[in-house]
Amino acid sequence: MFTALTRPVPRSIERCELTHLARTPIDYGRAVAEHDAYERALEAMGCRIERLPPAHDLPDSVFVEDTAVVLDEVAVIARPGAESRRPETAAVAKALRTYRRLAVIDAPGTLDGGDVLRIGSRLFVGLTPRTNAEGVRQLALHAAPGLTVTPVAVTGCLHLKSAVTLAKNQPPTVLVNPAWVDVDVFSDYAIVEVDAAEPFAANVLALGEMTLVAAQCPLTAERLARAGIRVRTVPAGELAKAEGGLTCGSLIIATIG
Repeated sequence: MFTALTRPVPRSIERCELTHLARTPIDYGRAVAEHDAYERALEAMGCRIERLPPAHDLPDSVFVEDTAVVLDEVAVIARPGAESRRPETAAVAKALRTYRRLAVIDAPGTLDGGDVLRIGSRLFVGLTPRTNAEGVRQLALHAAPGLTVTPVAVTGCLHLKSAVTLAKNQPPTVLVNPAWVDVDVFSDYAIVEVDAAEPFAANVLALGEMTLVAAQCPLTAERLARAGIRVRTVPAGELAKAEGGLTCGSLIIATIG
């Protein structure tokens, strides 16, 4: 039903790009163990894992979500806002050719996949230091005619999906940090707000009937459970030091046909 494209944690992860967090030591072995647990959770949620070759010279390469936006008819290869991340896209494009025709974001557009949230026939795209208005315009050109693209202002965090993600598919329910994005943008959906003590908790991954939540966000996980959402937790604290969330570690490809 789903393929999850992943990439191993690079040994150079301590040199990752950081925007909103101070640099702190990252335990490589622990980060690898977290990523292994993440892949096992994806398998338990119905994904076939396809691992890209490691890229130890690319410090952010484990965060494959930012390199592409996979839609039903096309995979749009991103042009990451951080120049150091642009070499990540070649291996991802090669893998995605098996599943979708490809389109590309060209200069001067920039687009990170972590800024793109799909809910049904709508694509919400964060305007952030990593994604600009030209990137949003090009994504809209590449998207199928039935998809509506809505730019969204984001403040205080790296990506749109740092501030809001889809926490349940049916009925559509979003998990939001209202300090970083205007909740009214998502008024067409059921809304759960993160616990104020866990500002980074909004990044969750919903697949099928289960939602993956970072283990270091138990208060928000409890809120989701009270909203009737089936929650599975995984450790994610080490990769969070690199400004990584749960959606960041995979590109989910739905089987079409």
